[in-house]
Amino acid sequence: MPISWWRRIRAYVTPPPLADATWRAALAACPLAQRLDLSRQNELRRLAGVFLARKRFHPLADAQLTEGLRALIALQACLPVLRQGPKALRGWSDVLVYPGEFKVRRSHHDERSGVITESEDVLIGEAWQRGPLVLSLADVQLDLEQPWDGFNVIIHEMAHKLDMLDGPPDGVPVLPPSMSRRQWIVAFQRAFDHLSNDVARGRDTLIDPYAAESADEFFAVVSELHWSQPSVLRRADAAVADLLTAYYGPSPAPG
Repeated sequence: MPISWWRRIRAYVTPPPLADATWRAALAACPLAQRLDLSRQNELRRLAGVFLARKRFHPLADAQLTEGLRALIALQACLPVLRQGPKALRGWSDVLVYPGEFKVRRSHHDERSGVITESEDVLIGEAWQRGPLVLSLADVQLDLEQPWDGFNVIIHEMAHKLDMLDGPPDGVPVLPPSMSRRQWIVAFQRAFDHLSNDVARGRDTLIDPYAAESADEFFAVVSELHWSQPSVLRRADAAVADLLTAYYGPSPAPG
């Protein structure tokens, strides 16, 4: 087999990391990536190259999507998969980017009555099982400007993507062999039930009340906290904080 042909195959299978100039510019604009140690930065650079090679970006509604913004989206999307590697990016190929909030029309069929009702939601992000990652560019940029406020739309939606690798979202992603699925389910269910009870009683909560919507939303919301406000998450539930550290790796957020 000619060496040049073999090199072309390897380049397809394993895309190169981000180019020097692209990496430096993206790193300078992404505080979460800046605070990673050198080893994790190198892995992030490699994963971002894989992401950009394998995902197709589609700017919608006149969204202005430069090469630099694509790289910044890739960097943040790859933060949650630093420990899982490229295999965690499988199963989907498209990134849809709106300039800001976008509307989604939904239909709900009531099985008892047979009535179909339609509603329109205003979103800043969405993740479909085996479908696209959908983002509001305005909120992506806001997260870069305010990285430690407990919110990050890309990490939230990537948590859903990780959750859906083994089927419909249920708040339990595919865990590495070193982690106990039973321990995860027990800890997360207890924390979710506690939050849901507090929200139902109108109590103030450290975790965004939106997390009480469902088990999968709880996982996505606490994933945002792990990356951007881990001290708040630890005060809210130390067991969940420990499990997310084991799953994602240490948070780069300042103590």
